[in-house]
Order: sequence, then C-alpha cells, then structure tokens
Amino acid sequence: MILRFTILLVLLPSYLFAQDDLMKEMMANEKPETDYAAATFKGSRIINGQSVETRGKGQLEFIFAHRFGPMSGGAYQLFGLDQAYVRLGLEYGLTDNLGVGFGRNSYDKTMDGYLRYKIIRQSSGAINFPVTITAFGSGAVRTSPQTQDAGYAIELVDRMAYTGQLLIARKFSPKFSMQLMPTIVHKNRVDKTIETNDVFALGFAGRIKVSRSIALTSEYYHRFNVGSTNPYYNAVGIGIDIETGGHVFQLIITNTRGLTERAFITETQGDVRNGDFSLGFNVTRAFQVKKHN
Repeated sequence: MILRFTILLVLLPSYLFAQDDLMKEMMANEKPETDYAAATFKGSRIINGQSVETRGKGQLEFIFAHRFGPMSGGAYQLFGLDQAYVRLGLEYGLTDNLGVGFGRNSYDKTMDGYLRYKIIRQSSGAINFPVTITAFGSGAVRTSPQTQDAGYAIELVDRMAYTGQLLIARKFSPKFSMQLMPTIVHKNRVDKTIETNDVFALGFAGRIKVSRSIALTSEYYHRFNVGSTNPYYNAVGIGIDIETGGHVFQLIITNTRGLTERAFITETQGDVRNGDFSLGFNVTRAFQVKKHN
C-alpha cells in the first residue's frame, strides 16, 4: 500500500505537467477572434454633424431633426419656441458598411443627398486597429431664394454645395467615445467679399454614457480659412441622448439652425458670446425593411 502511494506521488507531477502542456498546445492551435467596437455613438448624428455609425444592410433610418429660434428672443418669442425649422431625412443601408441618404431642410429650403461608407472598424484580437474610419460625401442644392425673387441671375449650378469628410472615432471605454472630422465644404457661388468657395474645418465630438439609456454629447467645428469680413461663427452644440426602445431621442442646445453641412459648418449665425443658442432635438427610428441574411 505504501509502495503504491509512493509511486502515485512520483508520477502525479509528470501527469499534471503533461496536461498543462497539452492545454497550452490546444490554445496555441486555436485561432484568435477579432472583437469589433460597437455603438461608438448611438445614432448616425452626434449633434448637427455625422457620426461614424452606419445602418445595417436592409435597414431604413428615419431622421426628424427640429431646431427652434434663438433663445435670446426672450419671452415674446417664447425663447425661440415660436419658430420652428425641420429636416426630414431617410438613410438606407445598402450593405452593413455602405449607406445612402437624402433629406430636406426647411430652414434654407435645401435638398441634400449623401453616401456614407465605413472604411475600417476599431478592433482588437486577431485584428488590432485603434479607430473606426467612415468616409462621408454629400451634395446639396439650396432652392431659396426662388429665381424670380433673387434680384440677380442665378442658375441651378450656382445653388449647389458639396461636402467631403473623414469621420475618425475611437471608443475608449464602454462609457467614453471621441471623434475627429476633417472636412471640406465647397460652394459653387459665394459673395467673395465675405466668403471663399472652399472652407476647411476640423470637427471635434465626444460622448459620455451616464446610464444604460442616457448619454451626454458635445460637438464643435472650427473653420480655418475665414476672413475678417466673414459674418458667420463656428458651430457648437451639446446634447443629451435618450434611448427609448427603437428610438433615439436627442435633446440639443446649439448656436446653429442649419441642418446640412453647408449650413451649419459655413453659415452659422449664432454668436455664443451673445448667448445666441437655440433649442432643438433629433428623433431617429430604424426599420428593418429587408431581411438580413
């Protein structure tokens, strides 16, 4: 009996080491998985501008954006609530990474269309990449003023504007994300005494999740090639995202009422030093209109 126990004590370490070596070999043969960052931002909009998020294939997103007048109008204007400007838009996911959208903004009577393509996703594991990068390109036509009311010769091509952006975002933790937005906006016709045809800007945005359904957001666009006679201001905004089932409700305070890139990046009229802020909100609802295989 003692002999058997002695033999067992001698052989047991060898058995355990063999099992450990076998486990390491099995783990080495397993292919590491790639973990992709999800929901860097909850919706396709942060405040006024775009986020890196794309809709899934076959998914249709309805966007209702609403901006009131300046709160500096006081009680007579009900702090801006007497005025209302809206943009109605749709975006459809052609693939999980490619979306197409269009909309109409009542503020400056602009029709816009765009493409959004997610180039690469933030990931760890088998593939490590520190950020998500999405390319965004849009074209917009401003239908105001009407030709007969313009007071000068104006053609359709004069009303066009184009925007190109790279949206670069990183989800640092489940509660904190940031995004950079290098941007160029081209307008075919401008008053060259106060503007240039091409405007270069860099946007900054952030999101802090404070609970399961609520997050705080912020956004700022800085223009670089702005002359001393330019009457417009850099767009800034803060917001609260509230997730309510299939909806995302964003309550916003911003100094711009424009809801297209041309309008809020190059033609913001609110001076934050004078308290020219407006209330607003975005409501987003997504529908799966085509089965995702």
